[in-house]
Amino acid sequence: MRGLAIAIVLIVFCAAAAAQEDKKTDDLKPNDPDTGESTVQETTLGLLPNPFDKHGVKFAVTYIGEVLGNPSGGAKRGSVYEDRINFAADADLQKLLGLQGMTFHANVFRIDGGGLSRGSLFNYLDVSGIEALPSTRLYEMWFEKKWNGDKIALRAGQLAADSEFATSKYTDVFTNASLGWPAIFALNMPSGGPSPPLAALGARFRADVTDHLTLLGAVFDGNSAGPGTDDPQLRNRYGLNFRINDPPLTLYEAQFQWNAKKGDPGLDGKLKLGGWRHFGSFNDTRSDTTGLSLANPASSGTPASVNGDYGLYAVFEQKLFRVGHDDDRGIGVFARASYSPPAQNLIDYYADGGVEFIGLADARPHDKFGISVAYAHVSPNVQALDRAFQAIFGSSWPARNSETLFTTVYQYEVRSGITLQPNFQFVRHPGGGASDPLSAMRGVHLKDASVLGLRTVVKF
Repeated sequence: MRGLAIAIVLIVFCAAAAAQEDKKTDDLKPNDPDTGESTVQETTLGLLPNPFDKHGVKFAVTYIGEVLGNPSGGAKRGSVYEDRINFAADADLQKLLGLQGMTFHANVFRIDGGGLSRGSLFNYLDVSGIEALPSTRLYEMWFEKKWNGDKIALRAGQLAADSEFATSKYTDVFTNASLGWPAIFALNMPSGGPSPPLAALGARFRADVTDHLTLLGAVFDGNSAGPGTDDPQLRNRYGLNFRINDPPLTLYEAQFQWNAKKGDPGLDGKLKLGGWRHFGSFNDTRSDTTGLSLANPASSGTPASVNGDYGLYAVFEQKLFRVGHDDDRGIGVFARASYSPPAQNLIDYYADGGVEFIGLADARPHDKFGISVAYAHVSPNVQALDRAFQAIFGSSWPARNSETLFTTVYQYEVRSGITLQPNFQFVRHPGGGASDPLSAMRGVHLKDASVLGLRTVVKF
């Protein structure tokens, strides 16, 4: 077995040496979690001094602030202003210390404000990707080694998974959290999985095997906040837990791409097939340790234990139209779907899809417009438990089923480094059709919600 593993690694290395020299998108750069773009890119205001740039050290600061309000629906009408400042540093250790193919990346969040989903809507598909408890928190901090012209990469440290796994480049314009890290992952994985605002210790391996195939795999500590019943963000308030003793979480993905080289006449696209596996113990969503329904008055109230959890997913994206010979401008569509077993999960399947229009007007080459729909289905076991409670307490007990999101957003570039994003979201059946936790009357369900927002992003 050891000889076979060595042979496989050698084959991957050799194949990667012949892989494409120039891809239309560079997936190996560290991403700004606020915008999905590289922290070392040049589309900034140019106000931040970088005196050590020639030595391979670059600093980046991104401010993202937004106002959100729901004039109707949810548990109550409300509005919030929230913001997040991302301080990032990248170092080319080859330039700095002579370490061949080595880089370093770290970033820190300063988070302020409230959350509309947390305080007013109580829905599953959080309406903002920056919603989090106020804190100053270390997010990512890792080293990476690259070989064969960046076609093989090994990264280790405190990592996030949301910028590399189950992603589509045509979701970057959207502000809803689930159109980044899918809600089925955030709701089913302990502490929400390695995604903003909680990264986890781990390692990631990536190989561009051929022009058309990239392999990606990672292992993380399976609970970045550690065990507990309170909010995970309170259990790991500053991002400094550095846990290594929890059952591991693994993610894996194969990416099949076409017309992926710069200059290819065809329209580029991708198909990603992947999954995740957690090796810990999970609570059964319906039965107790004796096999009785958790709704049964004779139940012990202690859920049965289920060994392990997993999920499977697929991502498809395709450019439909390109403006001239500019690979960055045009029209692209995406679709994502994921499944997890119902016994131990709140959500058993999830899907989203949409279209993004990028720089169609020559006068506005960097503006973007997107329309998307997302759907999260409450697992049959959870629905069966709700029906069992209804049989005891009557029809006023909520019976959850699904939550659906419709969203549209326009990204307006004021100038290089500053964008405005007015957006609209409609949430059908918040919380899957759950009861209103703020109502004194049983049987009052959360109302369908309309959300208006304006996001500002400034890259210094």
